[in-house]
Amino acid sequence: MNTMQVLYNFQDKRIKHYRMKNMRYIQHLAVVCMTAWGITALFAACNADKQAKTEENVRQLLPDAPAEVTVIPLKTVDFEHELVSNGKISARTVAEVKFQTSEIIADVFVANGDRVTKGQRIAALETYALNNKLEQAKDALERSKLEMHDVLIGQGYKLDNLSAVPDEVMRLAKIKSGFNNAQTNYSMADYDLKQATLVAPVNGIVANLFAKPKTLSKPSEVFCNIIDTQSLEVVFTVLENELGFVRKGDNVKVVPYSMPDIEIKGRVSEINPWVNENGMVQIKATVSYHPQLVEGMNVRVSAFRSVGKQWVVPKTAVVLRTGKQVVFTVVDGKAVWNYVQTGLENATEYTVTGETLKEGDPVIVTGNINLAHESPVKVIQDEKNKE
Repeated sequence: MNTMQVLYNFQDKRIKHYRMKNMRYIQHLAVVCMTAWGITALFAACNADKQAKTEENVRQLLPDAPAEVTVIPLKTVDFEHELVSNGKISARTVAEVKFQTSEIIADVFVANGDRVTKGQRIAALETYALNNKLEQAKDALERSKLEMHDVLIGQGYKLDNLSAVPDEVMRLAKIKSGFNNAQTNYSMADYDLKQATLVAPVNGIVANLFAKPKTLSKPSEVFCNIIDTQSLEVVFTVLENELGFVRKGDNVKVVPYSMPDIEIKGRVSEINPWVNENGMVQIKATVSYHPQLVEGMNVRVSAFRSVGKQWVVPKTAVVLRTGKQVVFTVVDGKAVWNYVQTGLENATEYTVTGETLKEGDPVIVTGNINLAHESPVKVIQDEKNKE
């Protein structure tokens, strides 16, 4: 075999080798393409199925009928701002009743919660020692009087004409005889005997009575309190930055926490012009009489003050959409949302401002929880014609 024949055979083998290699590459590429096409088809089928399910769910969520809502016309009205605080009931008159001497308590005529009138007996001490003290003081007074007369007679004055004695001479005679001191002791003994019977200084209810008969009275301690429940007030505090919303004469509403069904009206009577270390200002308001109000009762206080003409809507009219406050109005059977800003508030209402709102717009106040912009709605009750 010559050289040319060898080269030809070698080249022929190389060509066959490359052809076989290309064929394997083409086959591999075909397998990859088929696999990719299959995966793509599978994803397409899944997406189509998901889209179909989503569309079905959306169709299920969307209401078949317009949402039923109630509306009120947007109007400018006098808004009453409400300031809420905690307070305590206090009687404007609380009398402290105490004995003046330390003696055994003979009788107690009343109990806590009893209503008493001015001058009514409350309790009495045993008076044996007090009567003896008064008698001794009376005797000492008589003896000092005799000594004073002796002094005057010694200076040439007659007892049947004491008016002729000069004032300075009389003064010195009383001092020398001890008459002034004896008279003071007698007056004090008489006073102690009279104070042995405690009487109510005012009309009211007995409170904090803990002493019992046959025990020793303590002049340093209050025997009981008499609370005038006909003149009650509530004491509460407001923040320094809320002080501008409270004025003397403003109306208040008081609700005891223990009896939330009771509402008592009152009026601001006093504003203490002092901000304490906690940034609070103390305010007092007189309240109407109620038989179930007692001294120290914890209450919720609402102070009301008119702040002039405002757009006012119920709190239920304001909802959140995309994190912003929205009020829905009805336009051609559809709910149209309007971005608003709320200002002052009370227990049930907001003042609002909004660029797209205008006087008289029908504002949706119920049925707006799940509304979207331009959702179809049906007005079932117009609140302005509710009555």
